[in-house]
Amino acid sequence: MADDELRLGGEKVLERLLEDEMRESFIDYSMSVIVQRALPDVRDGLKPVHRRILYAMGELGLSPGRGYKKSATVVGDVLGKYHPHGDSSVYDSMVRMVQEFSLRYPLVDGQGNFGSIDGDSAAAYRYTEARLTALAMELLQDIEKETVAFTPNFDGRLEEPTVLPARVPNLLMNGSSGIAVGMATNIPPHNLREILAAAAALIADPDLSQERLEQLVTGPDFPTGGFICGRSGIEDAFRTGRGRIVMRARAKIEEMNESSERIIVTEIPFMVNKSRLIEQIAQLVRDKKITEIRDMRDESDRDGLRIVIELKRDAIPQIVLNRLYKHTQMQSTFGTIMLALVDGVPRVLTLRQMLQHFIDHRHVVVVRRTTFDLRKADERAHILEGLKIAVDNIDQVIKIIRGSRDAETASERLQENFELSERQAKAILDMRLARLTGLEMEKLDDELAALRVTIEELRGILDSRDRRMEIITEELTEIGKKYGDDRRSEIIGEASSLDVEDLIADEEMVITVSRAGYVKRTEVDTYRAQRRGGRGLQGMGTKEEDWVEHLFVASAHEYLMIFTRSGQCHWLKVWQVPPAGRHSRGKPIVNLLNIDPSDEIASVVAVREFSDDRYLLFCTKGGKIKKTALSAYGNVRTVGLIGINIREGDELIDVQLTDADNEVILATRNGLAIRFRESDARPMGRVAEGVRGIRLGADDEVVGMVVVARDEATLLVVSESGMGKRSEIDAYRLQARGGKGVINLKTNEKTGKVVAIKSVVPEDQLMVITRNGVINRQRIDEIRVIGRATQGVRLVNLDENDSVMDVARVFPDPPNGESNGEEAAGGGAEGEQDAKASVDSGTGDAVEPDSPTEGE
Repeated sequence: MADDELRLGGEKVLERLLEDEMRESFIDYSMSVIVQRALPDVRDGLKPVHRRILYAMGELGLSPGRGYKKSATVVGDVLGKYHPHGDSSVYDSMVRMVQEFSLRYPLVDGQGNFGSIDGDSAAAYRYTEARLTALAMELLQDIEKETVAFTPNFDGRLEEPTVLPARVPNLLMNGSSGIAVGMATNIPPHNLREILAAAAALIADPDLSQERLEQLVTGPDFPTGGFICGRSGIEDAFRTGRGRIVMRARAKIEEMNESSERIIVTEIPFMVNKSRLIEQIAQLVRDKKITEIRDMRDESDRDGLRIVIELKRDAIPQIVLNRLYKHTQMQSTFGTIMLALVDGVPRVLTLRQMLQHFIDHRHVVVVRRTTFDLRKADERAHILEGLKIAVDNIDQVIKIIRGSRDAETASERLQENFELSERQAKAILDMRLARLTGLEMEKLDDELAALRVTIEELRGILDSRDRRMEIITEELTEIGKKYGDDRRSEIIGEASSLDVEDLIADEEMVITVSRAGYVKRTEVDTYRAQRRGGRGLQGMGTKEEDWVEHLFVASAHEYLMIFTRSGQCHWLKVWQVPPAGRHSRGKPIVNLLNIDPSDEIASVVAVREFSDDRYLLFCTKGGKIKKTALSAYGNVRTVGLIGINIREGDELIDVQLTDADNEVILATRNGLAIRFRESDARPMGRVAEGVRGIRLGADDEVVGMVVVARDEATLLVVSESGMGKRSEIDAYRLQARGGKGVINLKTNEKTGKVVAIKSVVPEDQLMVITRNGVINRQRIDEIRVIGRATQGVRLVNLDENDSVMDVARVFPDPPNGESNGEEAAGGGAEGEQDAKASVDSGTGDAVEPDSPTEGE
């Protein structure tokens, strides 16, 4: 023994540097984890433990049509034959293959408690039972035909498959996740129908464009459904193998009663624990980060998931929902890493590469299956040919057999006399005498003929790659028809561009603002149409000292440009106005905007975007007008900005949206009006004061402005006593800006002063609002067209001490489906969407007008 040789307990000890030993040992360990535990094979999408479970269950005969067996039997079989690890690793893996919220297409059919989306653990394996699903059988189909390679198990007694034949692309169908050493995989599940269609298309055209591929596979399809926000993360994952996919819960808003609503969550993001999500929401309420939630409960049952979130009175559901997305796992991210083993080597793959590897695998399986079938067919045909020879020479065969001392001698003599193989001779010796009947002999000939056709077909398959690809496509189509289903996850807009507005229907709303500064929005159909002279509906509950001052119709997604009497401009989205019932007073607008309490709202304009080719036309009580490009107001500020410079003693009364190519009519309180071209007023800066629009008398003031944009329009004039009329626009002669104007309405004690003017067409509807908050809705075509200098007809019957405050024009749907605008009361807003007017033939008699007279 050498002097430098070390021994310990009789064993030889090798001296090595610790760092070298650690490096080599850790590399061996990491490769074992990567290949044997954490990463799936790209061909069948399975890790070794899952493959062993499915194979063992197949060997146990646990097919879908047969009964369940205890999970303990399966676990024991897998542990004893193929997987020398802990029982919990096997059972946990099997449990996951049962859970419908974990796998898009479960591979094991379980009976008993296999856990829940709340994170509850499965029952012990001595209680639960399992069997394979139909799709799992597709993974195992043809495994007995030597379609895949086998390797010895851990003790060498048995063999196990290195991969399954996999008629379905399981890796993309169900996805996979796992953490190895120095790497991880996280592949999302996809819709089977889409994946199969893409694979078939790739077979038909190997140069299929990426765009077409992504049309066929629109994106991941998670078992829990929900929304996928945007396509950028999907495209990154499909094209590079890595991407960030944003998932959102599916929620809807339900109305509980007139003043409160609730949020119903029916689907949550993949891999989100429902009970933890509910706890997250509760914690936000406790921390007062969300104050609008009144109650929350979990109403989920076997029919589906349902989380009910009840909101407080006057809460805006969309805003609450948006905060829940922001602060809880109702929105979460799936970090895609499409890492899988390709020939035992970890590789990050694109969608195209994964599909191609699956197709290549299926091609190998088809070749091996066909080779196996051909070999078996050849062997059977060989036997049948021997039997046919024996039948054709039956007397001689019987003589040889009877004259032989034993079976071995008979076999040798048969081979020698008829040039048979050993297998053919054995088959003849094993043949029953019943096979010698005429019917059996005919069957023998038929079977041999059919076998020869089959052999020819199988050889044709092996000789033609196109035929093999055709078979693969046929199998994919068959599986798609049998197991394909609709998508569960819906792909919506990008998360970065998604805000609360994306969750709000772009519907028309009636916006009302009271004299005291209370604002609310109500669905437009709340106010049904009535006949002229009807009493109307109560439109807003107000105190005796308050009344509705502004009423108009606007789309939920539009900006409300709110102009005050002092000329300040503020912004608010329509959906940000709190919803309220018809009788509700609303909320103080000072709670929504930074408005000086001493100031009042003069006008509201609804716009979608701040373009250069549109203008705002301002009108003051003192007769000044100003035209400024809309784009000058595009810098939305929470504190507001100067909309127009107002002189002391004057105030803003109206602002309207124009395209600079219209005519303008200004009306005064004493019944005068002037008509001039909008082009007479040149565009000015945002803080300009404006120019004279009409020359006023000493005790007169401007009450309204109309921008005439349509030839068929008439001018509607309404007085404070409820009288009104329509007159032709041409009855007002065109003048230069700054004149005194002509008679618009003959005012007297009966009519009262003029309160509003509108440009209307017969298809419009009219809302009349009184100072007591009564709203009357009627059709314009019920108001007759009469002379300009008349008193008009009765539009609405008023209660004692009530008077008309303002009117609003409501547009019907245009025939061509395009949207018209709405005009606000008091010259308020001209929107870009049409209001859906609901007509109800109410009652009410017309009041005959006083004898009209023409003249200025």
